[in-house]
Order: sequence, then C-alpha cells, then structure tokens
Amino acid sequence: MTMKVSVITICHNSEKFLSHAIGSVLSQTYPNIEYILIDGKSEDGSVEIIKSFGKVISKWISETDQGIYDAMNKGISIATGDVIGFLHSDDFFTHSQVIDHVVALFESSHADSVYGDIQYVDKADLGKILTNRKSGSFHRWKFFFGWSPPHPTLYIKRELYQKYGSFDPTYQISGDYETILRFLMRHRVSSVYLPEVLVRMRVGGISNRTMKDISRKWHEDYRAMKENNFGNLFTLFLKTMRPIFHFYKSPRYLFE
Repeated sequence: MTMKVSVITICHNSEKFLSHAIGSVLSQTYPNIEYILIDGKSEDGSVEIIKSFGKVISKWISETDQGIYDAMNKGISIATGDVIGFLHSDDFFTHSQVIDHVVALFESSHADSVYGDIQYVDKADLGKILTNRKSGSFHRWKFFFGWSPPHPTLYIKRELYQKYGSFDPTYQISGDYETILRFLMRHRVSSVYLPEVLVRMRVGGISNRTMKDISRKWHEDYRAMKENNFGNLFTLFLKTMRPIFHFYKSPRYLFE
C-alpha cells in the first residue's frame, strides 16, 4: 500500500500567486496525494481560483481564522495522510517528482520526518535565485548554533501531530520553529535530509517585513526555546544572523 501524503496550502487574499502554488502540487507525479487548501475568508479572487480547479483539490475550507497557525491546525485536523507537509501560497515545488523523492526517503530510512533544501527567488523573476539555502545533514548539536530545517520542506508523520500536538496558535511568527524544537529536540523525533532543492519561496515573508515584526520574531524564537528547555541568547543571536550568513555565502560549516 502506497504512503499517502497530505499537502496543505494556507492562503488569504493570495490570488496573485495561488494558481501557481496549486499547479505545482497538482503537477506532482506521485499518485497518492491528498491536497488540502485552507482559506482565511479571502476577499479577493482566491476562493474562485480554488473552485476553478474542481475536484482535483481533495478538501478545502474558506472561513475566518485566528492566524496562520490556527489555519495550519485546521489543515492538520482534516488531513488523513500518513505524512503531512505544507506548501504556502507564495511557494512552489521545484519539479514534478518532489513528493516521489520524499516518500522514497521515508520508506528507505524509516524516519519520522524528512526535509530538504530551499531557494528564495525574486518575485518578479523566478529564475533569479537570491538565496540558496542548503540545509545539510541532520545533527541535533546544530540547533545550538541557530540551525533548523526549513519548515516549507519538512514532512512529518501525521501520528506525531496526534501524539505531540500541532502548532501553538498563540504564536504569530515563530510557531513553526516552536513545533520543530518540540518534535526534533524535546521529543527526539528522527529526521533525515534529502539533498535537493524541494521548494522555491518568493521573497517577502511575514517575519521580515518591519522592525516590529523582527522584534516580535526575536521574542517568539526565544520563547520557543524556553518552552522547550533549549538554547540561550547566544543561540538566538546565531539564529538571527543565519539568514545574513546565507545571503553572503558564509563558511559552509555553519550550515551543513
């Protein structure tokens, strides 16, 4: 029996790029994908775009939510796959066999989670790669130096969300980081690295918009560390500086 993979897309007023994200999921050659869209009661054409794809989208909801992590939890709650991953509405898979490769690694490694590499691209020119983030192999000591697997490439067995909980909706920005720490550090969930670029992300994420958002991210990252009995201010500093190191292609040992 083939492994079932639930891919969840969260959107809100995302009509500009939503069709591309949906198309990149539907172009996957893996035969057993459950595709779920959670729309936050969009006021633009997002719902019409979702409807235009018809029954090829497995499940979708359009209703108000309490933020991105509340919306992601809704997706998890209705997912039935063996494995769950997220593809946000501004992102897209790099090729049509991403899920095939993810599943193959799950099956060969028997790991609880799989992650890969991500690229950040120019919104106006998708061929222009601004940052190439190579994740490198999994070692828990790397977390103390600000490392974590890129969440848009992370696939986790659904049973682990049932066992250890889903996202904490009281976070606004760092709920994915808190979940990663809870799973991979506190509960020692196993993880393996797939050495290829799985996702391309258009620049301009919520956590990098303003100094207020950056300050909130610092506070939320540190809160996530304290709640999971991990790290210190030095870890927080290195995590904050890591995107800059990536941008300027700092020494590889920091990342791999």
